[in-house]
Amino acid sequence: MDKAKYIWMDGEFKNWDDANVHILTHTLHYGNGVFEGTRAYPTKKGLAIFKLKEHTKRLLNSAKIVAIKPNCTQEQLEEAQLELLRKNEFSGNSSVYIRPLIYLGYGVMGLHHTQAPVNTAVAAWEWGAYLGDEGLEKGIKVKTSSIVRNSVKSTFGKAKAVANYLNSQMAKFEALEAGYEEALMVDDSGFIAEGSGECIFIVRDGVLITPPHDNSLESITQATVMELAKDKGLTIEQRNITRDEIYICDEAFFTGTAAEVTPINSLDSRVIGNGSRGEITKMLQEAYFDVVYGRDEKYDHYLTYIN
Repeated sequence: MDKAKYIWMDGEFKNWDDANVHILTHTLHYGNGVFEGTRAYPTKKGLAIFKLKEHTKRLLNSAKIVAIKPNCTQEQLEEAQLELLRKNEFSGNSSVYIRPLIYLGYGVMGLHHTQAPVNTAVAAWEWGAYLGDEGLEKGIKVKTSSIVRNSVKSTFGKAKAVANYLNSQMAKFEALEAGYEEALMVDDSGFIAEGSGECIFIVRDGVLITPPHDNSLESITQATVMELAKDKGLTIEQRNITRDEIYICDEAFFTGTAAEVTPINSLDSRVIGNGSRGEITKMLQEAYFDVVYGRDEKYDHYLTYIN
């Protein structure tokens, strides 16, 4: 990880190496905390955060779902992210990943969490393609995981909650140990849910298809790609998908703040389409990058410039 100069913690800027918490921090022991993943991109007008308001609102919604009362408002959180980017004076040569976190701090132990102090932090660092620059062009190898996505009967999929991601970690670990680059997870009914940290799209006969949000986060990147697809005149279906339908689809790709738009060239050793980035994937990938890098004026309102 590339260090930055500062991390924002409860209204103060701490030196990167001094941004520490107590070993008895409640979230560390019991897993109740929420976070966001947001990116800022270098544009001709300077560094700009993509969909700052939407990501910050989802963070607060996640806190509400897991019964945490935030100690910051939406406006304060937005300003904290902007000020952190300004203060860190990033090079402007790479995109910046932003990680806001609302967590329960030191003070009480035990499962009844409501008396624990609420803390908020925001970190940011320069970070390139999550699944590799080569993956953006040539695609990645994916494995259907034996780890099933958290059931809505046992957890809250609409919250970007810390505890939810043990599920994703185990799926990712399994896939990498088996020689793949990412995991694909099914829900407890056997339908495709999402990747370890991404949404999935497939293309069949020119139709763009993506699963519903029954067991997964309401993805901001997924919504953006669907909006861009409509602009391109594509037919879109949001419905259940099975893994064997992916085996025989024409194209497949992951989307997410970290993954951006990453093609899938194979699933479970079955080659997807021609085994490389498909034409529709390439079109949507280019359209997405035009938006986040400020090259598409129609979507400039999705960017918040730090200067």
